[in-house]
Formats: sequence, structure tokens, C-alpha cells
Amino acid sequence: MNKTKLDTYFANHDVLIADGATGSNLIARGLPGGKTAEHWVIENPKEILKLHADFINSGSDIILTSTFGGSRIRLKHTGLDDQFKQVNVQAVQIALEAVGNSPILIAGSMGPLGQMLKPLGPLEVQQAKEQYAAQAELLASAGVDMLLVETQFDLTEACSAIEGIRSVDNDIGLICSFSFDRGTKTMMGVTPSQFAQAMQDYDLSSIGINCGKSLSDNQACLVELSGSTHLPIWYKPNAGLPTIDSGGNATYSLLPQQMGVAAEGWPALGACIMGGCCGTSPDHLQEIAKTIK
Repeated sequence: MNKTKLDTYFANHDVLIADGATGSNLIARGLPGGKTAEHWVIENPKEILKLHADFINSGSDIILTSTFGGSRIRLKHTGLDDQFKQVNVQAVQIALEAVGNSPILIAGSMGPLGQMLKPLGPLEVQQAKEQYAAQAELLASAGVDMLLVETQFDLTEACSAIEGIRSVDNDIGLICSFSFDRGTKTMMGVTPSQFAQAMQDYDLSSIGINCGKSLSDNQACLVELSGSTHLPIWYKPNAGLPTIDSGGNATYSLLPQQMGVAAEGWPALGACIMGGCCGTSPDHLQEIAKTIK
């Protein structure tokens, strides 16, 4: 699906439902400590397939591939760098199997590289562009409908990601989503309006918000972002704030019904594509979809 078709798809739907969390759900389903979703793409694809199917059955119009940490540089830290192509291609194949002949769209998830760019870190801008370009090329050729650059916090990295992607594919639908992990700013001090301003020069289908802090903080970011852009807004907040137990396990504060109630106001605040991030189970997603649709 090229960007023109994706824009048309967005234009012909008042709202779309994205999926929920990948990591927290896989952990709840037995993903061992020290393993990532990308490990299970190779080692336990049936569980990845089941999670996709559960989100589709809960009302998702869009599912994300399990490739958030699928850049070569991130895979190197998890011991999977020699399976870079296999991880990304197989993740798309699993999502395609889950979708089947349905009209559900697949977004290729692309998270941060895990290293800061110069002068704050070791990465050159060109290196960052090459990392995103290589992953984008694999995801696009494997059959995703769009690419999602998500959980960004640094404008330099986000712009490098977009430019790297566009260097290898100028047609695919592209979404960029920031995580305002300091409440209403990112750890780099970026506000929603600054993010929107920086994205104006790029050919994007949507910009948005995912992860972040509390639901109230995310909603404040949504209001600011919707007042700063004319693009459709992608919105995937966490299911509240986590409580960490003695074993390091996170429990998120919002029950599915509570998240469903909260979602009732999201379209009026400017959200067009809605789902959930950390802590958002298929049950949460079902309540969101029920409320929105």
C-alpha cells in the first residue's frame, strides 16, 4: 500500500483502531527475562501470531510487527545481529498470516536505535540513517502496508529515521510517533508542538504519541499536538502508570473498562488512530474499540 492509498484509507475512516502492547503482553505470556519480542519471532512464532490474532479479534484495524528492536544495532545487543534479515522478514510473515484476507493493515514497527547521536552519543547522523534505511527496506519488501517510527524522543534521530527511510522508499505510508516520557516533554525537552513543527517538512501520513507517562499527561500532549498539526494523529498511550514489584515486574494501573471509558474522549481531543502501549492487553483494546466504534 503506497502513501496515497494509505492517506485515502485514513480519509475514508473517521477513526481507526491500532493494537495494544507487544512487550508487556509477551512477558505476561511467558517471554523470559533477557529475551525480546524479536527472539520469539524466531523461537516462538506461534505466540507472536496468537497475540496478533487476539488484537484483531479485539477490534484492531492496524497491527504492528514485532520489530521494535529490529534494527541491526539493537539486534547486536540482544545477540541476534546475524539474523537481522530473518527477524524482520519473518515478523512481517507472521503478521501477514494473522491478517489473512482481511482488510487489517500491517505497520512495520521501528523503535529507537538505543544509542544517542553525536554530540551526546557515539552515532553519526549518517549511521543512524543507514540503520533505519536497512530495516525499512526489509520491512517494506516483506509486505507491510506502512512504516511506524515510534517511541522517539530526539528530533535529530527522528529526522534521521525519516530521511533514511525515504532514501530507500519514497512511496510507503510513514508515521512518526513520539514518547513524551517526562510528562509533556521528552527526555530531550521536546514538546508536542516542537515535534509537529519539525515534521512539517516531511511527507508523512500521520504523526502521533505513544507510551509516555500517565494517561492525563498523554492527553495533555494530545491536545497540544492536535492544535499544532493538520495530519491525522496516531495515539497509543500506556494503560496508566506501572507499579514495579520486587521481581521487577510491571503492573499497569488502568483496568480494561477504565481505559475504555477514557477512550471515549480521545477523538474529540484530536486522535484519529487509537490503541494502547505498555500494559494494554487485548481486553483493554476490546474496550477501546467498543467505546470508539
